[in-house]
Amino acid sequence: MKVNANGIEINCVVEGNGPWLTMSNSLTCNLSMWDEQARLLSQDFKVLRYDTRGHGETSATAGAYTLDQLADDAKGLLNALGVEQTHWVGLSLGGMIGQICALKYPGTFQSIALCDTTSRYPPEAALIWAERISIAQEKGLEALVESTLGRWFPEPYRNSHQDVMSRFAQMIETTPVAGYVGCCHAIPQINVTDRLKDIECPAIVIVGEQDAGTPVAMARDIHNALPGSSLVVIPAAGHLPNIDQPQAFNNALLGFLKNVRRT
Repeated sequence: MKVNANGIEINCVVEGNGPWLTMSNSLTCNLSMWDEQARLLSQDFKVLRYDTRGHGETSATAGAYTLDQLADDAKGLLNALGVEQTHWVGLSLGGMIGQICALKYPGTFQSIALCDTTSRYPPEAALIWAERISIAQEKGLEALVESTLGRWFPEPYRNSHQDVMSRFAQMIETTPVAGYVGCCHAIPQINVTDRLKDIECPAIVIVGEQDAGTPVAMARDIHNALPGSSLVVIPAAGHLPNIDQPQAFNNALLGFLKNVRRT
């Protein structure tokens, strides 16, 4: 369904019953990246998945986006749906949005799962994102498919799961250039490591052992800065462990959520 919030039209899906749980996608993906997890989680939660600004069927506005703006999109969606509190699961960009939202709107999250993400990029990362913006603007997202899949998935998985590669290649290719570029301006601006101590809800940090995009060291930085958080490193997984190692990812996430609900 489409919901008007924060000046845009946000595409979202709501499934299941129970406490709210919101899932936020990574760059050049859409809410379908969570299909398997949503099937499991909707047995115990009211699962809200949505397409980030500029992705999937959500409005792709022109110009540079900010993480504050993307967090305001999420909060606006929650408000429009009457959601006062929710658990949050965000991967990569979705994890960045989650961190900003948790800091900007304290009390909104009952728990937060930060997956394959970072709380800070080194200054030199800005050049990498600027190069990706240039490629997207000059050649389209098709030109970024192979390099993106190479960063996301370990080579053995890529070679043995061509169907998954085709699915994610299509997701990348069909991401609007405006949405990709807008988010690429926002991503390297994240710098909240020193503020994570202010997040008071239960938290888990999950990362693929072979994540080349947001490696284990970045996850450890978040874990060390976030009081009481747990850290799970998924063996043999890349940047999207919910896809290439779903059983291990699901076990970590579901175990965390069960513990949160018991306390």
